[in-house]
Amino acid sequence: MTTKMLRSWQRIFIAKLKLHPMAKGVLTYAFMWPTGSLIQQTLEGRNFKTYDWARALRFSLFGGLYVAPCLYGWLRLSSAMWPQTNLRVGLLKALTEQVSYGPFACVSFFMGMSLLELKTFEQAIAETKAKALPTYKVGLCVWPVLQTINFSLVPEHHRVVFVSICSLMWTIFLAYMKTRAAQSPAGLEEVA
Repeated sequence: MTTKMLRSWQRIFIAKLKLHPMAKGVLTYAFMWPTGSLIQQTLEGRNFKTYDWARALRFSLFGGLYVAPCLYGWLRLSSAMWPQTNLRVGLLKALTEQVSYGPFACVSFFMGMSLLELKTFEQAIAETKAKALPTYKVGLCVWPVLQTINFSLVPEHHRVVFVSICSLMWTIFLAYMKTRAAQSPAGLEEVA
């Protein structure tokens, strides 16, 4: 999907509808998250006939109905705590997000997606323990830069949409982490 196509989609479905910022985020995430899942499945070697459409639907539901509202709430809270928009405040917000919202997001992603797969609670906990920390560590390399830009340069009413577009690549990575085997000292093993 090209940047031009993403801008076109945003212009048609988001900007012209004059939706509430959370509704913009819900629509964007409900579209972007399954797109990320399908791109990751394509990288696995799947095609239109062999895609796991149920997996893509789970990504859509989780992204649109859980991640977007949580992110909207976090962005509102951080904007109330730090109403200024400058580089110093943007960096402060980004770093605060990495120690507060970041771990919550990683844990809730693996728990939520596992439960949507109808795994047991114990299986969801085991997968989360195995995958959340490595995922969070990668996020520490990516999100502080993107969120500093978001919090210092992007107007508040466009922040959820900006983050959702940035998160397409992150969602592809999350989809990869979700499907990969967990690393253990004994080698590679599949998390039940």
